[in-house]
Formats: sequence, structure tokens, C-alpha cells
Amino acid sequence: MEDSREPPGPQPPQPGDHRIRDGDFVVLKREDVFKAVQVQRRKKVTFEKQWFYLDNIIGQSYGTTFEVTSGGSLQPKKKQQEPTAESKEAGIDNRNIIDDGKSQKLTQDDIKALKDKGIKGEEIVQQLIENSTTFRDKTEFAQDKYIKKKKKKYEAVITVVKPSTRILSIMYYAKEPGKINHMRYDTLAQMLTLGNIHAGNKMIVMETCAGLVLGAMMERMGGFGSIIQLYPGSGPIRAATACFGFPKSFLHGLYEFPLNKVDSLLNGTFSAEMLSSEPKDSASVEESNGTLEEEKQTSEQENEGSLAEAPEGNHAEEQETMEVIPQDPEHKEPKERRSKKDYIQEKQRRQEEQRKRHLEAAALLSERNADGLIVASRFHPTPLLLSLLDFVAPSRPFVVYCQYKEPLLECYTKLRERGGVINLRLSETWLRNYQVLPDRSHPKLLMSGGGGYLLSGFTVAMDNPKADANLKSDSSTLETYKTEEPAAKKQKCSESDSLTF
Repeated sequence: MEDSREPPGPQPPQPGDHRIRDGDFVVLKREDVFKAVQVQRRKKVTFEKQWFYLDNIIGQSYGTTFEVTSGGSLQPKKKQQEPTAESKEAGIDNRNIIDDGKSQKLTQDDIKALKDKGIKGEEIVQQLIENSTTFRDKTEFAQDKYIKKKKKKYEAVITVVKPSTRILSIMYYAKEPGKINHMRYDTLAQMLTLGNIHAGNKMIVMETCAGLVLGAMMERMGGFGSIIQLYPGSGPIRAATACFGFPKSFLHGLYEFPLNKVDSLLNGTFSAEMLSSEPKDSASVEESNGTLEEEKQTSEQENEGSLAEAPEGNHAEEQETMEVIPQDPEHKEPKERRSKKDYIQEKQRRQEEQRKRHLEAAALLSERNADGLIVASRFHPTPLLLSLLDFVAPSRPFVVYCQYKEPLLECYTKLRERGGVINLRLSETWLRNYQVLPDRSHPKLLMSGGGGYLLSGFTVAMDNPKADANLKSDSSTLETYKTEEPAAKKQKCSESDSLTF
């Protein structure tokens, strides 16, 4: 009878999931540059000095290559045969080619005139080849390099791909590495592997990488299992998690818990009143008014942005409406009052939902049977790891990431003194990209200097009758282990002495 029930979690993929839909999160790719955007109709997107609209990509398949045409519209690019009659003629070497800037007959004004006429980038590249006096004297490799360089400059070709952990990690590491604590994509892959993250797990994560690690864990778990995210400050930051475009069913197993309440949970003094003790009366009203003003400012900025993106024909009507609305103060005040009341009610409802989720997360943490722990934050890893390991069940993996080696060395020493862990390993991955082409395969000259360090290991049950796991702090356990270690050595020495005599 149990098999007849529908399993909780995400629904099976629909036949049209490979199609791009309105509201989906996609990644725009051009050469080695990525950008994550949300698909919206009549939304102006700027990418690599090109602006366009995403209306025409709706209904197309992921992985389709588009070309930017006049008016900012995207059209699917048709595959064409690369080799031409000119590219077949090649020289033996480049010793007689002199780079004096006079080999190209077309000037910048001529190229600009071709663009104004609406000529595509492929035709411009072809004319550049025909008007080059040294192209036929170059070697075949040099010709391919020349064509690739000109296509990158004059062809506006964009590929729309589906977001994934690999793509988003490469995008963040290339553009904004500081937001993910300079975590390289191969280091993130090592974390997922060492943490044994799979569907059905109960994981604990503490990360300040804009939600990239959390999104990678959610993608690998597939919506099955539970994840408790510990966050510092007022709330978790999940900018990168939103770029994955997970369905709502994936969020059912995601819980959050404030980091400043972990000590009370460990000491057994945590209660529901601690979450409800936050000010909700006058302070909440003041905060709501402040945030309401901020939301009004952001909405006005969004309206200004939408006005800038709208066609020029609608500017006059929109300006007229903008001029008419401020002239009715009698109608403005009731709207503001109603909006304030609605906002306060909405905020109270969200606070109540957040409080329930915090209590559910506290209940899950109190069971102390998590299947793994992932720590990747900008804070010092030692106090975080020593306190969070109490929530992990024995024989479970844990992984700690840090941009620098020295904090992990200190963490390694503290763990050895504390006990309760085995197979401690401090590692650094080494990555270098290779170019693989016919007769031109070689490692690339530029490579990453470092992608951070990982400390991994497994938890084990500690045989210590004096220690109480529910009440003892980390400092007390450290003291007990320091006092017991010499006693064990003395016992071993006495046994060996008795054997010798």
C-alpha cells in the first residue's frame, strides 16, 4: 500500500522542460563569458556591449544559438559551412608578413557604414578577409586565429544555456570571485564529493557564498531530503540560489536557522519565546515604514528603468500620467495608508511563517543526526566547526572550505585535540586548462593561482562517560581530553613494563 502513494518531493520532468518559458532563469553565453538573467517579455538586457530583448527565445530549446539583429531582437542562427575558397590558400610561414597596419584596405568608417546598412557580422568578416593583403600569405593556423578574432569582435552571437552548478560557479569565479570567497569550481566539486551529498540526506550548511554552495547541494539532492541553512545577520543571502530556477517543491525541504541561536540550542536553553522576543510593535512599525520607503524608492527606480526600456512612442503618455498622479493629494493619502497597513500585515504574516520554519529547523537540529556538514564562510572556521559538529551523527562526513590555509591548520589542530573525528585531510586542488585542437594541444598560459583549501573528515562516537553531549561545551571537552591523554599513555607504559619483567 505504501508503494501506491505518491512520493514527496519534486514532480517528474515535463516533456516541455527543455523549452525556455517566460519567467525561467537562463544563462547567456558568449565565448567564455556568462550572465544569468530571468526571461521576461520586453525586458532590455545588456550583455557584452550588446543590448537586446529576450522575447524571441521563449519557446526555443536550451542550447540554441541566437544572433542579435537590428532592433535588439534575437534570431536563431543557422549553421553554415565554415571553410571558404579563400581559407584554402595558405602560406608556408609568416616570416615575410610585416605588421605595419596597412594590410587592411577597409577603414573604420567603412566598417561603420557596413554596420549602419544592417549587414551581418559574417559578411563583415568575409569582407575583411577579402580586403586583407596578407591573409593568403598567413599559415592555416594564423588564418583560423584571424577569423576567430574578427568573429568575436563583429559577430553578436549568444547561446542560451540552462543554469547548472558548473556554469554558475564559473560565472561567479570569473566576474565576482569575492562574493563566493574565491571558491573555484573544481573546489566546489570536491566539496560536493567529499560531503557525500545525495538525495535523501539531512544536511547542515553554513555558507556566505551568495547561496552558491546551497544551490549546488539542492541541485545534487534533487529536492529529496532536507537542508538546514545556518545564516549570520538578519537573513540568508541566496542570490546565486535564485539563479538556479528551482521549482517550489525544492523549497519544501529547505530550512533556515539563525547562527546566534546555536549556542542556546546546544546548551538546552532554546525556546520558542526566544524567536518571538524580537520587537514587533513600535520598532516593527518604524522598520516597516523605513523598508516601505525603500521599497517605494526601488519601485520608482524600477519604473524609471522600465520607462527607459519602453519604446519611444509611449513616453508622452507615461509622462502625462506621471504628471497627473501627484496633483491628487486627496487620493494619495488613503492609498498610502492602505499600503502601509497591507505591508504591516504582510510582514507579520512573513514573520510568523519564518518563526514556524525556525522552530522546525530547531527540531531537526535537536535530533543531532545530520548526515553531513558543509562550512564555507568568511568567518573563522574553528568555532563554527567545533560547535556544529555536535549536530552531526557518527560516521558522517564534514567539509570545511577556507580561502587561506592558516585557519584550517588551526582547525585541524583543535580537532585532533578534541577527538571525535577521523581521517582528517587538508587538501588543495590544482587546476590548469588545456587547449585541445588538431596539432595544437597544449596547456594554456594563463591559469588560476589558487582555489582555496578544504579540510575534510568523518565523525565518530566518543567513548567518554564523563562528558554529557547535551550540556558540555567545546572548551570543557577539550579540557577533559587534555587531562585524559597523559593518563592513557601512563597506563600503556606500565603495561609494557610489566611485560618486560
